Amino acid sequence: MNSFLLIIILLIYVGFLFFIAHWAEKKANHKWSNNPYIYSLSLAVYCTAWTYYGSIGMAANSGLNYLPIYLGPIIAIPAWIIVLRKVIKISKLNNVSSLADFISLRHGNSRFLGAIVTVVCLIGVIPYISLQLKAISETFHIVSQTETNDNVFQDSTTYVAFALAIFASYYGSRYVDASQKRRGVITAVAIESILKLVFFIFIGVYVTFFVFDGFDDIYLQASKLPYFEERNTLGGLTQGMNWYFLIVLSLFAIFLLPRQFQVSVVENNREHHLKTAIWVFPLYLLLFNFFVYPIAWGGNVLFKGQEVNADMYSIIIPQFFNNQFLAVIVFLGGFSAAISMIVVSSIALSTMLSNNILIPYTYLGKLKIQNQVDNNKRIINIRKVSIFILIITAYFIYRYFVLDYSLVSIGLISFVVIAQLAPAFFGSLFWRRGSLKGAVAGILVGLFFCFYTLLFPYALGISSSSNTFITEGLWGLELLKPFQLFGLDYLQPVPHAFFWSLLFNTLIYFAVSVSFKGNYRERNYAEMFIDIDKYSTNHENAFVWRGTAYISDIEKVLIKFLGEERTRRALSIFNLKYNINQTSDMADARLIKFAENLLTGHIGTASAKILISSVVKEEKISLTEVLQILEESNENILINKKLTETSNELKKITEKLQEANDTLVVKDKQKDEFLDTVTHELRTPITAIRAASEILYDDEDIPNELRKQFLQNIISESDRLNRLIDKILDLEKFETGKQKLYFVKNDIIATIYQTIEPLQQLIKNKNITVFLENSKSVYACYDEDRIIQVITNLLSNAIKFCPEKEGLITIKVKDKEDYILVSVEDNGKGINKNENEAIFDKFYQSFNQNIKKPVGSGLGLAICRQIIEHHGGKIWVENIENSGACFYFTLPKNKQINAI
Repeated sequence: MNSFLLIIILLIYVGFLFFIAHWAEKKANHKWSNNPYIYSLSLAVYCTAWTYYGSIGMAANSGLNYLPIYLGPIIAIPAWIIVLRKVIKISKLNNVSSLADFISLRHGNSRFLGAIVTVVCLIGVIPYISLQLKAISETFHIVSQTETNDNVFQDSTTYVAFALAIFASYYGSRYVDASQKRRGVITAVAIESILKLVFFIFIGVYVTFFVFDGFDDIYLQASKLPYFEERNTLGGLTQGMNWYFLIVLSLFAIFLLPRQFQVSVVENNREHHLKTAIWVFPLYLLLFNFFVYPIAWGGNVLFKGQEVNADMYSIIIPQFFNNQFLAVIVFLGGFSAAISMIVVSSIALSTMLSNNILIPYTYLGKLKIQNQVDNNKRIINIRKVSIFILIITAYFIYRYFVLDYSLVSIGLISFVVIAQLAPAFFGSLFWRRGSLKGAVAGILVGLFFCFYTLLFPYALGISSSSNTFITEGLWGLELLKPFQLFGLDYLQPVPHAFFWSLLFNTLIYFAVSVSFKGNYRERNYAEMFIDIDKYSTNHENAFVWRGTAYISDIEKVLIKFLGEERTRRALSIFNLKYNINQTSDMADARLIKFAENLLTGHIGTASAKILISSVVKEEKISLTEVLQILEESNENILINKKLTETSNELKKITEKLQEANDTLVVKDKQKDEFLDTVTHELRTPITAIRAASEILYDDEDIPNELRKQFLQNIISESDRLNRLIDKILDLEKFETGKQKLYFVKNDIIATIYQTIEPLQQLIKNKNITVFLENSKSVYACYDEDRIIQVITNLLSNAIKFCPEKEGLITIKVKDKEDYILVSVEDNGKGINKNENEAIFDKFYQSFNQNIKKPVGSGLGLAICRQIIEHHGGKIWVENIENSGACFYFTLPKNKQINAI
């Protein structure tokens, strides 16, 4: 492909990334840019150009030896739920924005340790960035079929490096607070992760199923190659040890690489996103590696006997078959893998470089005397320039050093260098005795062995047979051979360097830590780091400090970096949190810690400590006093926790008592209303009977017809009185559990017809149509007399509420799997929604009726509910749109209910 056209495609692609980043920055809280899947996919920044190209080269030259680099992270994933959550919690509570800040904070805000960690990361990562530029350059020339140009200004990689430097410096340093989330960059990285995986699967499918006839065909042809068996054997115990150390090396890398710390810790919005990450990220790695082996050995088969760079098989194979489109697709995937790593790594390194070297050692004095606007501008400019210089430095390393080495060798060397931070990092999380001196000594000794066994030999030329340092050892001593140190000759160079450097690093770290006590601040942070869950609620309470400090002095320092408005708001929140009087002049340990945290995101932990220390007078505290204070703090925390729990329990008990009291008041009121209503209901027929009886008694000359009418009234009112008493007794029996039900298997359709029959005359008189939707027998187990009582009550209500003309009552029966559903629907005015529950209460009468005033005892529906609930069913009412009301009740079909 024409190189100019390829550059146009690259510019369009980079423009697309700019658009994604810009959109995500504007929509910081949008569900598409702030969700667990974006977070999980951003972790795939681990898969760089080394993964995209170098793994294929490694698989082609040494079989399955590429796997340990991915097995380590997969094995480490279960530990994320413990380790990474702890790291995230610590970082958020302390406003940590980089790996160097994290480790230096744990060891007493040490400026020196932060600088050492930063230098280690620079040594390990800048060549790694160069590796990505190397991959971009080589693949560009392969796809465009051009030669590498020694002229810097005619090398396309020069312009790619400058474009990436501008992109990273613009989006990576927009916020003066380095702990603030960069949604734009992270969303762009996540999109790139998807694209590079999809493009890699494209080439994998193409090679496996289009160039070859599936996995079996590749294996069959590859197995005929003379070196197949040699390169694909596990090699026994020796190879197993190499694999073991590479797995451990990659396991450390997933925690300690600055780019991984940036995306997994600093950019984490929610801890629960880890639940998604622990399955999405391993799945991503497995998918990425699924086609590595077929591509590698497919390339070996296609190019056997030819001098071809195996790293580039994924591009060379489609070009071999004149598939230029697929070659460009693969190139864009590799470009995505490279620039993701470059951008995120440069952001992470620039934060460390500014917060742990440039600001504390050079600019801090100037920042102390300037105002907030100037300080913020200077800090952002420092980071912008740092990012730009880092990428350009990596470019020149690529031009003058990295060109002679493979992608895998450079990547593994970077891993070994970064692994020197492992003892200090993991010791920070799990070992209280770990000290500053131990961490510094361990890292420096580890770096020495790393340089001696790996970096110096590679710098001198690993293949140089004339170099006596490599072949004979330092001063001609065989035991000092860099690749066979102390006679250990069965490990490959990278596992060998990793073993010796980490062994001495760890031993020195432990030995120095137990031999020399750390200062009080180290032990203070040790407790806070290890027991972070205990101190997470009131983190500032666990900070030990003694001295004299004025709030006004601390406020002036904060204003220089946060501005007046944000400072006042932060202090107000602090005062509210700890219930501190606004008029107080003196600051305590909690405010010291709070102020340091506010400054940490801007200038780092070490500089924050230095600035706050410059305006307060601190008194020395012995280690014994620290432990006593922490013990008291622990006791206070436990007491506060118990008090909070007791308070919450009392609150719940109070709420329950209040509810019980409200219920009693309601019940008492209901009881009074019940008695009033019962008295009223009973008095009405009794009064009528008495009045009729007195007339008959006093007047013997009453005509026979009138006498019969009075006697009929007495009989009717007596029946009414009898029914009312029966209902009250029924209700009392149900509520006290004395009512017995007799369950028999019955046909509900037959029961409904039996219920309708006595009501036919009333239905006819009101010109109402009753329609039973289905007549097929439906059986259930119930007390038929009681269900007739329920249906009679529902039909009576429906008849009562139907309009005077064209009244319609529809009865439906639905046969469900475990129960039957019966509904009685009328076309009246319906029931007020607010009364849907109340109408089932005793003596409640709906006022939404078609007559002037409600009639009936108000006990019918209350008894219906008791009957249905004692059958194990439920009853309710719903309004029908543009119609009346519909009463529903259910009855279990097969579940036998014991008689009550």
